[in-house]
Amino acid sequence: MGKLGKTFTNGILNENPSFKLVLGTCPTLAVTTSAINGVGMGVSTLVVLTCSNIVISMLRKFIPDKVRIPAFITVIAAFVTIVQMLLKAFVPALDKSLGIYIPLIVVNCIILARAEAFASKYPIGQSAMDGLGMGVGFTIALTLIGAFREILGNGSIFNLQLFGENNVFGSAAMSSVPPMLMMI
Repeated sequence: MGKLGKTFTNGILNENPSFKLVLGTCPTLAVTTSAINGVGMGVSTLVVLTCSNIVISMLRKFIPDKVRIPAFITVIAAFVTIVQMLLKAFVPALDKSLGIYIPLIVVNCIILARAEAFASKYPIGQSAMDGLGMGVGFTIALTLIGAFREILGNGSIFNLQLFGENNVFGSAAMSSVPPMLMMI
């Protein structure tokens, strides 16, 4: 496997943001009430991560060290805004379901960490593969957690009922509720 392939698979297996690095815990816990929410948040993060990695890698030699972090956040915020506008235009139900967590991608530690640790130090191709790999790893993690919670909470996956109307998982409905709402 070449250098780009290793960089890509690293984000899925060796440095999975949710399972190995335990980054992005807030959206992981809050948004993964269903598999479709996991996919939506994961793909949104993947797009922002990949695009921001590419741009930051392109600009890495021009950004002074003193303004490095604010410059990274500005680039990331631009892509988050684009993703949010696209979600509002083409998938309004998902946008409503994900709510405030889409704008919060700007301060997601996965994206800022990859900008600082990888995109600011490596060429464009490797930075793109890093963004894709980390994004795919994050999407897989969110989708698996969302699917598990949806099955336990509703007896369904991707809104398809698995156990009929008399499912045994009705009593585990708390599994599909964001953790903070359980305290209310």
